[in-house]
Amino acid sequence: TLVGPIPTPGVAFLTRTLRLDAGIVISASHNPFEDNGIKIFSSEGFKLPDELEERIESLVADDELHRQRMKGTGIGRAYRLDDATGRYIEYVKSTIPRGVTFEGVRVVIDCANGAAYKTTPWLFRELGAEVVSINYTPDGININERSGSLHIEVLQKAVKQHRADIGIAHDGDADRAIFCDERGNVVDGDQIMGMWAAAMKAERRLKRNTLVSTVMSNLGLEKFLERHNIKLVRTKVGDRYVVERMLEGGYNLGGEQSGHIVFRDYNTTGDGPLTALQVLYLMKMKDAPLSQLARDITLYPQILTNVKVKQKREIENIPPIMHAIRNAEKRLRGKGRILVRPSGTESKIRVMVEGEDLQLIKRLSQDIAEVIQATMT
Repeated sequence: TLVGPIPTPGVAFLTRTLRLDAGIVISASHNPFEDNGIKIFSSEGFKLPDELEERIESLVADDELHRQRMKGTGIGRAYRLDDATGRYIEYVKSTIPRGVTFEGVRVVIDCANGAAYKTTPWLFRELGAEVVSINYTPDGININERSGSLHIEVLQKAVKQHRADIGIAHDGDADRAIFCDERGNVVDGDQIMGMWAAAMKAERRLKRNTLVSTVMSNLGLEKFLERHNIKLVRTKVGDRYVVERMLEGGYNLGGEQSGHIVFRDYNTTGDGPLTALQVLYLMKMKDAPLSQLARDITLYPQILTNVKVKQKREIENIPPIMHAIRNAEKRLRGKGRILVRPSGTESKIRVMVEGEDLQLIKRLSQDIAEVIQATMT
């Protein structure tokens, strides 16, 4: 079944509801088109576990698939599904009460010249919002180019220019959403998770009073959740690991700082359009601007430095890097965090330093990055 350009969460939804055996997405996520890869969803709409993906990779690498390749009529047939995007939009709309509209709300949407170029603008127009779309003319090459959730300054400028009530930025495959409030200030995934966790707890809908996020989530989110007596469970980076932990623990809200938010009551993966709708719905319910909803979640300064390396290795096996990390932790004196990890998608080591003193964490991040450069490049 061919569905054409559609957000990744739309494929997860359709795989599930059409009762298919698997769903396949060609995507580079938030990266340039040259980095295109394959995302595979199970029949239940979940990303495959690491072991199964590695098994598939090994089959491709050793030509075993080629030896078993079907021929002629054994290949089967492909069918195009008309209006797959419309089906997905209708489902997303069904997650808020009938009768809710956003008339009088001006929304700027940065589609990153990607899969949401029609989806999110249509969604909000159908619900009565005044929509200003930017970066909505994909040509297969300009995806994520100086646009979308990794170039949030583009959205900030547009929100101020159009005097919008809110700005929404997706990445290329629209499994994430980052926001700007009416003043042009960024509201990230940590803040969205915090405000929704508190709202769901108040409505007694937050299962086990727990939010699942990753090691990258800000200490400010952790402190906010503590004040609301909400538990935080952390996983390694990647929304698949968040979902796995949610399934294991029976939790229904999770996500990442980067804007992958998983509303498990509605979908099986990070879902940008769904997240955008839920944020506007929360604004409507609370009769409050986004700036007011986000202000109670004070984020600590956080510096993220990416170091290009020839080959990713586990840093635990490199003594000079571990020594640099331990020295930096001593200088933080328990008032911050350091996380050094390989990127999941690129040949980079990511250095995250978080703390109260911005100048100090900048220095510490740079010190660690220089040691990585000296030992791994």
